[in-house]
Amino acid sequence: MSETQPPSPSSWSAIPLDLAGLVLWLLPACADRARFAAVCPQWRTAALHHRVLPVLPLLALPDGTFYSLPYSKRFCFPGCGFAGYNSACGRWLAFLRDDGCFLVDPFTGATVTLPALSHVRLRPQHADLKHIPEHERHTRGTWLLIRNVDTLLLSKLILCSPNLAAAFVSHEMLGQILLCRPGATSWSVRAYDECKDYKDMAFYQGKLYAIDYGEDLFMVNIGQDESTGDPQISRIGRIINGSPCDLDWTPSNSTIKIKVYLVESCGKLLMVRRKIWCRLVLDHVLAGESEFEVFEADFKRSRWISVTTLGEDQVVFVGRSCSLAVPVSQYGMKGDRIFFLDDDEYYKGYSHKNDDTSISVYDMIDGEVSSPLPMVSWKRDTDRNKMHHTTWLLP
Repeated sequence: MSETQPPSPSSWSAIPLDLAGLVLWLLPACADRARFAAVCPQWRTAALHHRVLPVLPLLALPDGTFYSLPYSKRFCFPGCGFAGYNSACGRWLAFLRDDGCFLVDPFTGATVTLPALSHVRLRPQHADLKHIPEHERHTRGTWLLIRNVDTLLLSKLILCSPNLAAAFVSHEMLGQILLCRPGATSWSVRAYDECKDYKDMAFYQGKLYAIDYGEDLFMVNIGQDESTGDPQISRIGRIINGSPCDLDWTPSNSTIKIKVYLVESCGKLLMVRRKIWCRLVLDHVLAGESEFEVFEADFKRSRWISVTTLGEDQVVFVGRSCSLAVPVSQYGMKGDRIFFLDDDEYYKGYSHKNDDTSISVYDMIDGEVSSPLPMVSWKRDTDRNKMHHTTWLLP
């Protein structure tokens, strides 16, 4: 009588998609979900087809390593390295090259190609300064006066849709908004528009908005080129006159530096104002503690309205490249807080006491600043020409 052979073990890839989805639902960290999708093609399919709870943003470091909150252990995505990115755009890492700007999604390996920052098509074509009086040319400051493309800084990049990308590109302290279709050979810019000191942009409810240093909010109306069908800016209109923070009352030997961010939260467009208290030490301005204020855009009355709470379930992640609001009660995390980075941009106007930095959290209730990952730190990039910085990556 022959012995009964034990059944051969089934492959993990044979798990039904519904069961794999239940496993995926139990993984709160983005790193765990990325590892889940990397096991095999079948599990990647499960990850793509099952809608699960939103995950917290990843913390991306320029060396190609990542942190997945709330864990303090570094991890790397499988496959190609992602070191040396220049910026981030939602879930995309942006790499600036002479032949183009390349976006890479480390979660799936997908790529998007955008034009190089030096490839800009002026509107109108062959534009010049002849119609502008000589004495006004330097005071107005248009794109035509930006001669050295090597000094251009990609301050903000937004992939608004599969057919629209927007970038705010600055030279020293001023710049302009460029538009293109992914895969195009050049950006479009209005040649005669005055350069602005924009601080952030956001794509909110199908429209593009920008905010400047004076906290004025602008709506960027987008049309199409009649001959090519390419996107182009038709008008930039101010819709909110800002009321910048009053800095006259600061004590002696101190000053305040301001950063502003635009972020959508619970269907509302918010301006997050970060005040950085700085000390004047000899000829240096040293950054100190941060304090935050939040305002909601009241489009009907064309003004900013101060808000004192984000909501007990909401956490806002702000950064120069990416900002996002996330509900966090399902993770057992405390809400009504702002996670922020010292992702210092060019011409920030202050320095730090040391080169080490970390992620910090501001509590809207008591104003306290703490570190959610006290053992996590990295070196600031002090080379302004590299334009590399730590950023949020939004799954």
